[in-house]
Amino acid sequence: MTSSELWTSATADRYDAEENEMSSAAVLGPTLSFLAELAGDGRALEFAIGTGRVGVPLRERGVPVVGIELSKHMAAVLRRKIDEDMLPVVVGDMATTVIPGEFTLVYLVYNTITNLLTQDEQVECFRNAARHLTPGGRFVIEVGVPPLRFLPPGQVAVPFDVSERHIGFDTFDLVEQILVSHHLTRDGDDGRYRRGNSRHRYAWPAELDLMARIAGLELERRVADWNGAPFTQDSAKHISVWRKPA
Repeated sequence: MTSSELWTSATADRYDAEENEMSSAAVLGPTLSFLAELAGDGRALEFAIGTGRVGVPLRERGVPVVGIELSKHMAAVLRRKIDEDMLPVVVGDMATTVIPGEFTLVYLVYNTITNLLTQDEQVECFRNAARHLTPGGRFVIEVGVPPLRFLPPGQVAVPFDVSERHIGFDTFDLVEQILVSHHLTRDGDDGRYRRGNSRHRYAWPAELDLMARIAGLELERRVADWNGAPFTQDSAKHISVWRKPA
């Protein structure tokens, strides 16, 4: 078991509704095209597949997909959408769980690498990806750039969403590279808010590149979004592609 926090049944059941924007055609279209091109005629393995936001439509595009998911509750929500024989899912952690066979693509989206709360576990995640890849295969990660530029001296919190139904902010432990995302979400119209939080270990792109080198992978491409915009010092996130040498 890794240090990743487990999703509960209640959180899994409302996940898709709360992340509705991330399931829109505007978001998913470029994501699926990017991943399908890298998968080619081979199989894809999604680490932390969750409720299948990406894995299910990628399978519907004709890419054979297998998933690893730590939360049995999240996997149960996915199973309501697609049969096991169409998209197999193994309940386990993405740092150590091994799936039989090889894949041309292993991918990990939406900041989920940060769910592993230690550097050692993140390194093992890269090694596990490399373990599953066929020679020439790719490992893809989508993750935010730590927003530390927004921290003035003495401040430890950065807001990332202030809207009618949700207030979100991150607090930072700069020594341990841990951020905690805090959420106040309005439930219904009675004025009540539900409070939640989750812990994450952030890492800079250069640290992730070193993890990849330890795992025997080489950086092939880094862009700012799924449409392929250039990655710059002002980019809020990056899509990074590492290749296993042939």
